[in-house]
Amino acid sequence: MDLYSASKRLGRPFVFADERSTQALSVADHGLIGDGFSAALVRADGAIDWLCLPRFDSPSVFGALLDPERGGFTSVSPVDYPFETLQRYDPDTNVLETLIRAEGRGALRLTDYMPWADDPRSDTREVHRRVQCVEGEVAVRVVFDPRFGYGSAETTFEVTDRCALAKGDSGERLMAVLGGGTGWRRRTEGGVEAVFTLKAGERVWLVMSWNTTKPESVLLYRPYDALRRTRHRWRDWVRGLKYDGPWRHHVIRSGLLLKLLMYSPTGAMVAAPTTSIPEWIGGRRNWDYRYTWTRDTAMAVRAANLLGCTAEAREFFHFVRDTLERYRKLQIMYAVDGSRVPDERTLDYLTGYRGCKPVRVGNGARDQVQLDTAGALMDAAYVYERGGGSLTARGWLRLREVVENVSATWAEPDHGIWEPRAGRRHNVHSKLMSWLALRRGAQLAPLFGDDRSRAAWQSTAQTLHAELCARGLDRSKKRFVAAYDHEHPDASLLLLPIHGFLPPNDDRILRTIEWIRTELGEGPYVYRYRADDGVGGLEGAFALCGFWLAEVLAMAGRIDEAQQVFVAHAEASNHVGLLSEQIEPRSRMLLGNFPQAFSHLGLINAAARIDLALRLRDEGSPEVPEVEIGR
Repeated sequence: MDLYSASKRLGRPFVFADERSTQALSVADHGLIGDGFSAALVRADGAIDWLCLPRFDSPSVFGALLDPERGGFTSVSPVDYPFETLQRYDPDTNVLETLIRAEGRGALRLTDYMPWADDPRSDTREVHRRVQCVEGEVAVRVVFDPRFGYGSAETTFEVTDRCALAKGDSGERLMAVLGGGTGWRRRTEGGVEAVFTLKAGERVWLVMSWNTTKPESVLLYRPYDALRRTRHRWRDWVRGLKYDGPWRHHVIRSGLLLKLLMYSPTGAMVAAPTTSIPEWIGGRRNWDYRYTWTRDTAMAVRAANLLGCTAEAREFFHFVRDTLERYRKLQIMYAVDGSRVPDERTLDYLTGYRGCKPVRVGNGARDQVQLDTAGALMDAAYVYERGGGSLTARGWLRLREVVENVSATWAEPDHGIWEPRAGRRHNVHSKLMSWLALRRGAQLAPLFGDDRSRAAWQSTAQTLHAELCARGLDRSKKRFVAAYDHEHPDASLLLLPIHGFLPPNDDRILRTIEWIRTELGEGPYVYRYRADDGVGGLEGAFALCGFWLAEVLAMAGRIDEAQQVFVAHAEASNHVGLLSEQIEPRSRMLLGNFPQAFSHLGLINAAARIDLALRLRDEGSPEVPEVEIGR
């Protein structure tokens, strides 16, 4: 079987000796599919155990990831054990293939995708699964067992021939239509199943459709055409990407992932499609990331421009612009439709991922004061304008209000980028980003004839710069610290040279880099901080911080070290190239919500910076300037 054999170069197969084998699978043992409205995690054994409908932050329909008994799932697998699988993406697409070999019996190819229209008005929410026998003869079991409302709702089923309709007590409806094989039968464990045998060359389609009432409409329009269109649209999108440097595979996969996390109707990008995956197994650092952070969106604007995704960069920026217009005050985070993030609450009836409670929905950090957010927004506005966008006069008035607010509040304490729950302090990173907001505002003001604001903001930026260079250092005055009057480092200090506050070869910057690597580093990986944050418990090294380190090393001319750090993080991605928020340095276990936009944004930016450094070194240039974003 050539496809199965060719896929072995992607890594070691997953081996399933019995039903208990699936319990050993982690969140990293998944691929992701999506349609611009929501996304599903597909486990390496062929089960979908996480999907929220009709959008990213809706209650789960399949939630076994957070509770195997109550959460619900759907699966495709051989009836008999043992079997082994390999998983990969169809090249340059978000169509996922799981290759299943049942030793001595035959082999299956499972193709999973959500039809991709790139249409914000689309009302179709479907998951398509094609089960194809490519060798021998295999008995197949398909299970359909949705549980609505994060597993809290009572689910009833109507079964007719090849159609199974699951209904929740709040009106939710998910239909599964099996195109071929035998019909559905009820399971004593819950849900329905179908068991049938496929011979080489035979295939069966399973289409699950949200709130559809007519089963004939699901399969009559030919799902194989939807598969071809979806492949074509993804590949056509990839052809527009500009990156052609080293690690193109990782960069393209990161771009495809970010596109998957983008909510089509508004242009918002969720931080991750999951909630409550712990930052350390056994810990309580379990948060809901199915919302969009202004900070992440700003990074996405920059990364999208680097990749040549001008349409996506425009949509990202317009989302923040429009929400700013709606609220007249910059928010830390938003729901994907631009509304307020729900109150944080716990779902105590769920056991949690690998028994790690609590399971949280909503996010209490929405009410924090994070002064760095304005800097992220203004940097996004600057990149948007430099990347070919055009700020309007009305938009400028709103941005002007943001910078004026920074000018009035930059000297105040805040909670900071990492959202600790231990109160406010004078975070150096927040001061840096306030300086960046003033700087970007001063650079944009002349476009609107606002010379008075430009002069005032430049003056305030100089004052802030001087204070930060005086109060942001440790007692020795040789290296920067996490916050005024503190004596410990923070990985966010790596952004000082990245944002141009000081040159990368400044002695204070070089000492800060080495201090971070000594105190927060473990091999090539970097922890955010080691100070008490009011949450407690362990966490892994932060992938984004590692990519920041790679960037800074490249800027300082230490290109070989930069490549070593970059490769260690890129190769910590899972079997299909996806990263979570954090990495356990010794085992390289992926921790936290998965997959994580922050990590892939960092990968794209670091890859572009190192590529530029390599090109300049080849040309004999001694310095690595800012990565150029222009028309």
